[in-house]
Amino acid sequence: MNKKPVIIDTDPGIDDAVALGIALYSEELDVRLITTVNGNVSLDKVTYNMLRLMKFFDKQIPVAKGAAIPLIVDPVDASDIHGETGMDGYDFEEADESLLLDEHAVTAMKREILTSDEPVTIVPIGPLTNIALLFRTYPEVKQNIKEIVMMGGSTGRGNSSVMAEFNIYADPEAAKIVFASGVPIAMTGLDVGLKALVYPEDSEVLKNMNKTGNMIYHLFKKYRGGSFNHGLKMYDSCAVAYLLKPELFEVAHSYVDVELDGALTKGTTVVDLKGKMNKTPNVNVCVDIDAKEFKKWFMESIQKCN
Repeated sequence: MNKKPVIIDTDPGIDDAVALGIALYSEELDVRLITTVNGNVSLDKVTYNMLRLMKFFDKQIPVAKGAAIPLIVDPVDASDIHGETGMDGYDFEEADESLLLDEHAVTAMKREILTSDEPVTIVPIGPLTNIALLFRTYPEVKQNIKEIVMMGGSTGRGNSSVMAEFNIYADPEAAKIVFASGVPIAMTGLDVGLKALVYPEDSEVLKNMNKTGNMIYHLFKKYRGGSFNHGLKMYDSCAVAYLLKPELFEVAHSYVDVELDGALTKGTTVVDLKGKMNKTPNVNVCVDIDAKEFKKWFMESIQKCN
């Protein structure tokens, strides 16, 4: 079986850690590079978290450090959700610094994409700063990108402001550049993440499933992406699910842009589901998910981890 070449751009983050585990142990994905970006917590913290996860998962995939701040707006973080370190709740071993590349994430992505024998899929599960910088600095990479499968955005309400989802709100200018890039995009946003739930009884199963399940259980105890007692939202795992099991999703091919000037709506993804703007659709927007089948897939995927 030919594995799909993938670059994951991430800001770990508790739900990032879960999504990464699934991707790294998938038999269908060839994760060639992982890049980090300021988001859930600072760049230094998310990079340290990523290197600790590489040690935990016993994987030898190069990691490249990316953008420390958004393109224009002031940095925000989600430490209130993920804890001060970004991955509070589990006692990880020290990071494996040997996997950290000397080159910037944007340079590493460019090299990996242009030297790949087949088109690469990019999976951003954090703010889109690195991807925007890549497209503005090295637009030639677009010719060898199969698609972008991202977690971010919403067709309706937000979670960082009334209307804006965190990954877009954290760097709206970057998101606008990416949506306008002409590269095929699939967007798994709040619409599906709110329904992709792991319940207390599932967490108890995970606790005794394997090493990864036990780690996830302890992270979940600290994660405030929902409630441990009422169901935790697996936002980032939805992007990996779309890559591996797209039939879980209802998809609408729509035009998407990002609001930059609204005093109350900056960072909002404007998703034109009904074609009111008469613009050419540019994004496959996931608008619904089979929650029952997602949970089944999720549990089976964690079982394949270490």
